Amino acid sequence: MISISNLNLGFRARTLLAEVSTDFPQGCLTALIGRNGTGKSTLLRALAGLNNRYTGDILIDGSRLRDLGRPEMARRLAFVNTERTRIPNLRCRDVVAMGRAPYTNWIGRLSENDALAVDDALRAINMQDYADRTMDRMSDGECQRIMIARALAQDTPNILLDEPTSFLDLPNRYRLVELLGELAHSRNKCIIFSTHELDIALRRTDRIALLADCTLTNLTAEEMNESGLIPDKFGISL
Repeated sequence: MISISNLNLGFRARTLLAEVSTDFPQGCLTALIGRNGTGKSTLLRALAGLNNRYTGDILIDGSRLRDLGRPEMARRLAFVNTERTRIPNLRCRDVVAMGRAPYTNWIGRLSENDALAVDDALRAINMQDYADRTMDRMSDGECQRIMIARALAQDTPNILLDEPTSFLDLPNRYRLVELLGELAHSRNKCIIFSTHELDIALRRTDRIALLADCTLTNLTAEEMNESGLIPDKFGISL
């Protein structure tokens, strides 16, 4: 579970969030939405411990983020960014195995349990047949699934993803979000992802957190749809 309390967050001289408090529960897929420049990526990076320019508290499973060391943080939260991984000769299995770094010894040797965790992560996203393929020979959608498998292998209760549907066609955007929902529910994980896909967010997620006007409105997808906030803040009709 991720909680924020009286959070104030900015970028350069601009305030993005002011005195915001909310919870992101376990077993739930939450879409983080907002217009360009409202601070979705900045907020995700703060939750991931990659941006400490905030006041207030961020709690990861009840512990203050500022009090967590890097090894403990790596066991509690995984972060998937928007960068494409296209390193020649890097096998999918090796990429996923990087997620086991918080649990290996100082030379990074995988134990039998680590290898089982890698195999389990690949099976969870139906990519076990791609284990020995190299990342430079795969589609964007396949690579994105492998990065999610790496986060699963990290075996954390919380996963953050920054625009995971970028560069995907429409059918694969739906499939990826459906996969995230299945993982949140079946593995009792708190999964938060930023997106511009409003229709997908409303149809395929449990909750929607709308970032606008320095506030964060966190509602169920049904409540958000009924609130009228999306048409109001985005200037569109649904």
